Amino acid sequence: MASTNDLKKGIYVEIEGEVWRVIEFQHTKPGKGHAFVRIKMKNVVDGHIVDRKFRSDEYLKDADVFRKNMQFLYKDGSDFVFMDASTYEQYHLNEDFIGDDALFMKENMQVSMLLHNEKPIGLEIPVAVVLKIVKTEPGFKGNTVTGSSKPATLETGGVVQVPLFVDEGTNIKIDTRTKTYIERVS
Repeated sequence: MASTNDLKKGIYVEIEGEVWRVIEFQHTKPGKGHAFVRIKMKNVVDGHIVDRKFRSDEYLKDADVFRKNMQFLYKDGSDFVFMDASTYEQYHLNEDFIGDDALFMKENMQVSMLLHNEKPIGLEIPVAVVLKIVKTEPGFKGNTVTGSSKPATLETGGVVQVPLFVDEGTNIKIDTRTKTYIERVS
């Protein structure tokens, strides 16, 4: 059990059987009445965000969430197959569960899977990945306007905006949090 006074950003708590991740919290001591803690939380299963108030002397149950390093093996229809390298246990996760991150996942990529009661509740891919551009409009001489960009299709099917000088066949680094181009990689 964790006191609401001991909460930190990023920890997981269990409320009414659901697992929530603390996004923000604020301890408030009004001039009149009891102190309270306002917590902004995100449900790890469906992603909705709520704002709740708790008395400062309340306790919340710590969620039994742990990270497991996994390897993305392959895509099987609409399922993504992951393997724990230490136990060779495999997990099949639906495309809906993975979300937009699926557009930046390459076979043999290392990821972190969040588990609660041995059940996957979340997936964290690396912050930056290197992928190859398979389709984009060619750049041409003189087209060097600062800040201009064009769409580029990646080997995984994702599309990002890249500078005009980047061509097909180029490996680029992408920030997976913002889904944006970072730099060319040789």
